[in-house]
Amino acid sequence: MPTIAVDKAALFRELGQEYTTEEFDELCFEFGIELDEDVERPIVDGKQEAAQLKIEIPANRYDMLCFEGISLMLNIFRGKTSSPNYRLVAPPDGDLSTITVHRETAKIRPYVSGAVLRNIKLTKERYDSFIALQDKLHQNLARQRTLVSIGTHDLDTLQGPFTYEALPPEEIRFTPLNQTKEMNGAELMEFYEHDKHLGKYLHIIRDSPVYPVIYDSRRTVCSLPPIINGDHSKITLDTKNILVEITAVDRTKVEIVNSILVAMFSQYTEEPFTVEPVKIISPHNQESRQTPDLTARETQAEVSYINECCGLSLSAEDICRLLRRMSHRASPSEVSADLVEVQVPPTRADVLHQCDIMEDVAVAYGFNNLPKLFPGKSGTIAQPLMVNKLGDIVRIEAAMAGWSEVMPLILCSHDENFAWLNRLDDGKTAVKLANPKTAEYQVVRTSLLPGLLKTIRENKHHSVPIKVFEVSDVAFKDESLERKSRNERHFAAAWCGKTSGFEVVHGLLDRVMAMLKSAFIRHEEGLEGKGTDGYWIEEVDDPTFFPGHAAAIHVRARGEEAVVGAFGIMHPSVLEKFELRYPVSTLEMNLEVFL
Repeated sequence: MPTIAVDKAALFRELGQEYTTEEFDELCFEFGIELDEDVERPIVDGKQEAAQLKIEIPANRYDMLCFEGISLMLNIFRGKTSSPNYRLVAPPDGDLSTITVHRETAKIRPYVSGAVLRNIKLTKERYDSFIALQDKLHQNLARQRTLVSIGTHDLDTLQGPFTYEALPPEEIRFTPLNQTKEMNGAELMEFYEHDKHLGKYLHIIRDSPVYPVIYDSRRTVCSLPPIINGDHSKITLDTKNILVEITAVDRTKVEIVNSILVAMFSQYTEEPFTVEPVKIISPHNQESRQTPDLTARETQAEVSYINECCGLSLSAEDICRLLRRMSHRASPSEVSADLVEVQVPPTRADVLHQCDIMEDVAVAYGFNNLPKLFPGKSGTIAQPLMVNKLGDIVRIEAAMAGWSEVMPLILCSHDENFAWLNRLDDGKTAVKLANPKTAEYQVVRTSLLPGLLKTIRENKHHSVPIKVFEVSDVAFKDESLERKSRNERHFAAAWCGKTSGFEVVHGLLDRVMAMLKSAFIRHEEGLEGKGTDGYWIEEVDDPTFFPGHAAAIHVRARGEEAVVGAFGIMHPSVLEKFELRYPVSTLEMNLEVFL
């Protein structure tokens, strides 16, 4: 969970009450957050640094990633204030700022959103909190800026209307934030390559033929998302009007980030909790709209469902009262006595279902106050997925046969997945990491064998034979799917001993197949009945295995034939690369054909 450091004295002033560490810890627990540490800071240059509270925030509460969100939510929870009424207001001249999106942006970051905080009053503490919230959103919801990136500018230094374009890096020239030298996109990449803050984001757009860029009407660069803003429009403590522009590859998250950022800091505008919208003009992808949308989302929750889950007997009015403590607006439904009408604020993107509303009711009621008994009726009905049930069956049978289960990592190096198994990479099989942290984790495995062989290598000091197996997923590229990849559940086993163990692995295959009710088809049976369901093996020439000592596993089920796997004695070159001294026989097969 993210940890937020806030000024202790400032927070208590905002809450209108002084707390001891124990009292504030109890308040945090009641609200569902956690006080991690009460920090007394050192004396720097003869001045005592302000004490801080480090507070752990639930991963889904993006609205509490800043001082403003924590203080506002705690005051609402304590009944000191009501949930804000966020409003969109037109600019003084009536003309909204516009951002026109060019078609070429679809190649790199297709979505943009925006807003204006008009007549905002910044102090050093508010400015620092504003920047810190952007950083927290970048690290969490925006997934290190890969999904969403935020740019904020002094609107008075720019001239609208604005355009969002995608241009070759050589055509983009500007002075980056806090720099004095103008440079183009390619030069900027080289300049920040070893920067400890920005260097980790360069890979997001570096290899693209075009870079996203936002211009004002005078062709002044506002930002080069997701890397850096221009120095021309940087925000200072004297800034009165802030333009927020947010680019993204995710349509939903760009609006969530925009709503949270402007809602939290709209309390510092001349008219609190008001935001000036920005008009997005994007006809090529039907994304023209006015942003942000700060209207509350209307939903319903069942009184009976909430009471069943919490073990309570609350009335609709009681539930509404509790929901108001969690920043919702709620009222009993006029349609049914078993329903409450709930207006979810734009900052609560975590509320997706009535179970989330039920959780808020439980928090407001107090987890310590809930009846300590098992509910008479369960709010959920669960059953295993068929692929998981099948995997458990195979897992139990292999374990009962005397094999030990292992669980290696799903990531491995490119060489382990291909070259060390004498396999070639056609570029269309493995899912590769764009920016791997180490050479050990470059691809998502397409086979379970590397993990098993590495496990045996790391346990060479144990007595032989070593018999290990794994039932888990591998991944493949699949351009026919929206996510461009798919998982496949495999079963694999490896024997390492002073003899090859081929017959032992073959015996495990026969046992698993018998358990899966897939009979072995002998040659004579295959000739007698072509439609007989079952499995058979055929010799296969696979460079992973020793020549003449490998077989492919063929299955006929429901009239369809398929090759589901292979087993054999590993090739000596494979053993050498994995540093194994004894012969190894392996088996690997796809389980999903048996569903």
